Order: sequence, then C-alpha cells, then structure tokens
Amino acid sequence: MNPKRKQRLILILAGVILVAVATALILFANSKNISWFKHPAEIAAGDFVPDQMVRVGGLVKGGSLKQASEDGLDVTFLITDCAVEIPVTYDKILPDLFREGQSVVVEGRVVDGVIIASQVLAKHDEQYMPPEADAAIKSAQASGATCDATSYNPAE
Repeated sequence: MNPKRKQRLILILAGVILVAVATALILFANSKNISWFKHPAEIAAGDFVPDQMVRVGGLVKGGSLKQASEDGLDVTFLITDCAVEIPVTYDKILPDLFREGQSVVVEGRVVDGVIIASQVLAKHDEQYMPPEADAAIKSAQASGATCDATSYNPAE
C-alpha cells in the first residue's frame, strides 16, 4: 500500500473513531435529562425506568386538587386516563390554564407510585390533548370506563 494512501486511511479512521467517542459522551451526559412520555396506565403497570424523568399526560380528576399545606404552594391532585388514577405532588405555582377536568402533561419522577412533579404543563386551548393521552383515554372509554372530565369530548 502506498504510504500516502495508508496515512490518509489512518486519518479517516481516527476521525471516525473521534466522532463516535464524542457522540457517545454527549448521549451519556444527556441520558439523565431525557424524559419519556407515558400515560397513567403505563405508570400503574410499572412501565417506566426508576429515577428516570417521565412525562405523563391525561386529565386532572375533578375534585382531586388539594393544597397540602395552608401556607405553602404544595398541591396534590390525581391525573387519569379514565382507566387508572395516579397521584401527583407539585410544589410550585400551577399554570393559569390548570383546571380540574382539563388535560395536562406532568413531568417528574415516580416515587412509590406517586409522581413528584418538577413541571406541570396545562393545555393551551380547549381542543388540545397529547395524541398518546388522547389514544389512552379513548381506549379506556371504549372498554367501558367513564371520565368525569368537564371539557373533554373524544368525538372532537
């Protein structure tokens, strides 16, 4: 093999290896920041990685919103997909559009079956619902479950 060609081949291989190592380091560094979307039935079934961030979408069960303490921001509520209810705790100010019976996406960690939320995202208009949560609710309703959502209409 020609020495120039051999040197070029070594440089190309070194470049490919360097890019692969850099990509692996970036993915490893960001692995704790990745959050997977789930619905309440998946969380109840244990379909999540412990200590991994998850996003859970569904409806806030009517009548479930309670302040944990009178002097603080701590609140608890239930999020449902009309089949399963999962308790959520949150210690920050809730979004203005947050209401019982409305769709919501909660991001946080699951500890002993309770979602410790770090962020609560309320819907931005009355027709929006995450597609995965919408499919889970329609599936639960098709199997006979009923929802107490005040504004959710799966026919829309």
